[in-house]
Amino acid sequence: MEASNTNTSWKDKPPYAFTGESKSFKAKYSAQCYCGSVQYEINDDPVDSTYCHCKGCQRLQGAPLQWASIFHKSSIRFTKGVDQLIFYNNSTNKQTHELPCKVYCRDCRTPLADEGRNMWLAFPMLFKQFDEMKEKLRPSCHLFYGQRCVDIKDGLPKFEGHKNKSQQIQE
Repeated sequence: MEASNTNTSWKDKPPYAFTGESKSFKAKYSAQCYCGSVQYEINDDPVDSTYCHCKGCQRLQGAPLQWASIFHKSSIRFTKGVDQLIFYNNSTNKQTHELPCKVYCRDCRTPLADEGRNMWLAFPMLFKQFDEMKEKLRPSCHLFYGQRCVDIKDGLPKFEGHKNKSQQIQE
C-alpha cells in the first residue's frame, strides 16, 4: 500500500490539525502504532464501542471481527507522525483520504482507525491505558452479526446490520 495522498487538505482539519489550546487538552487515552512512528491522544470517553463482523472489517483486519471505540474527531490530537499516515477508501478501492476511510501507519502498516465524516473509530488494543480503561471501552453490541464467521456467546445484543436499525439476532 503506497501512499497517494497528494491532496493534503486533510492536515488542516480535525483530528489532524488540533485547534484547541494545548493546555486545555487533558488526554484520557493515548495510542500508537506498532513501531511508534504515529501517536495520538484522546481527551474524551467513547460515544460507543462495538464489535463489527462485516466481511469488509474481517478482510481489512485479517480477523473474525473488528473492535472499535467511537470518538468525536474533535477529541483527537496527534502528537507524532501525521506525515507517516496513509489512507485507504475501501468503497472506491483507492489509497486516498476520501471519507470514510481507513488510517494506517506508513512504516509498520498498523491499522490505526476508521475515519468517518465526524467520528474516529479507534482500535482499543492500541491504547497504552487499555488494561485500566477496558471497562469504559467495553463494546455495547455486535454489528453485522449475520456475516459472522464465529459464534460469540457473551450476552451482548447482536444485530443483523447496524445497531438499532436492523433485526436483532438471538444467541
